[in-house]
Amino acid sequence: MTRPVTLFTGQWADLPFEEVCRLASGWGYDGLEIACWGDHLDVDLGAVDDGYLAAKKETLDKYGLKVFAISNHLTGQAVCDDPIDHRHRDILPASVWGDGDPEGVRQRAAEALKNTARTAARLGVDTVVGFTGSAIWKYVAMFPPVSQDVIDAGYQDFADRWNPILDVFDEVGVRFAHEVHPSEIAYDYWTTRRALDAVGNRPAFGLNWDPSHFVWQDLDPADFILEFADRIYHVDCKDVKLAVGNGRNGRLGSHLAWADLRRGWDFVSTGHGDVPWERCFRALNSIGYQGPISVEWEDAGMDRLVGAPEALEFVRKLGFSAPAATFDAAFSSR
Repeated sequence: MTRPVTLFTGQWADLPFEEVCRLASGWGYDGLEIACWGDHLDVDLGAVDDGYLAAKKETLDKYGLKVFAISNHLTGQAVCDDPIDHRHRDILPASVWGDGDPEGVRQRAAEALKNTARTAARLGVDTVVGFTGSAIWKYVAMFPPVSQDVIDAGYQDFADRWNPILDVFDEVGVRFAHEVHPSEIAYDYWTTRRALDAVGNRPAFGLNWDPSHFVWQDLDPADFILEFADRIYHVDCKDVKLAVGNGRNGRLGSHLAWADLRRGWDFVSTGHGDVPWERCFRALNSIGYQGPISVEWEDAGMDRLVGAPEALEFVRKLGFSAPAATFDAAFSSR
C-alpha cells in the first residue's frame, strides 16, 4: 500500500484554510497535516463544537482531501519553556497568552494541548504532532555550565507537565508525536532517550521524524529511524542543504535572518541536498511505517507555489513502499 503524501499547513497559515485545500488538491496531495493556527483549526472550538468540525470536514471533502494528523507546535512550545517572553506572545493565541504571566501561560498551553487531543479524536485523527518546549534548552552549549541537578530537574519538569496532558491523549485514543528539534526537551539521540524515559516510555508519547534538523546537528537521520522504530508515529519530509565549509558560516546561525545566504544552511526543493533520502525511505520501510509522508515546505529562496508541487513529485518518486514480499520469503516459496 502506497503511503499517503500530505501537506503540512503550518507554512501556509497566512492563507484561508479553504484556499490551502484548493491548492493542495490541485497539486495532487492526498490530504493535510493541519496546523492549529491561522484559521486552519481552533482546538478549543474543535473540542466542543460539532458544527465547527462538520464545516472543516465539509471543506476537506469538497476538495477530496483527508486529514491524517493535526499539529500544534506553537502552543506546545509554551508548555515547558523558560523563559516565556515576547517570542511566545508573537506566536500564541490570545487565549493562551492571557496576561503573559509565565506560569499562567504554561498552564493554559497545557490545557490547549489537552483540547488538541480531544479535537483530533473528534476529527477521527489518531496523531497530534508538536513541540514540548524545554526549561533547560537555555543551558545547551552555554557557559558557565550548570550542575547535573539542574538538568535532572528539567526532565522532571517535562514529565510533571506532560504526563497529565498524555493522560488525556490516552483517554481519547490519540498519540502525541514530538518533533525532535533544537530548543525542545528532545533534540538529538541521547535527549530523545532521556525524554522517553522521563515519561516512563508510555505509548502516548512518540516521535515525529523530520530529517533536516538531524542533518544540521551532524546526526544520521536514517539510523534514528532504526533506533526508535517503535516510536516513529509521523513523518515530516523537509530537506536541508548545508552551506557550511567556507570558514565563515557556522551552524548556529549567527543571529542572521532566516533567508540570509550567510546563515549556513538552506532548504532546497529537489531532495538533492544533504538528507540521504533513499536510505531514509528504506529505513522507514524496514520498520513497517505506513503513515503519511507530510511535506513541510520551507525554502526562503523559492516561491512555495512552485516548490510545494515539486516536493510532492519528488516524494511520490522516491518515497517508495516496501516490496510486497521480502527477499527471503520469495526464495523460500521456490
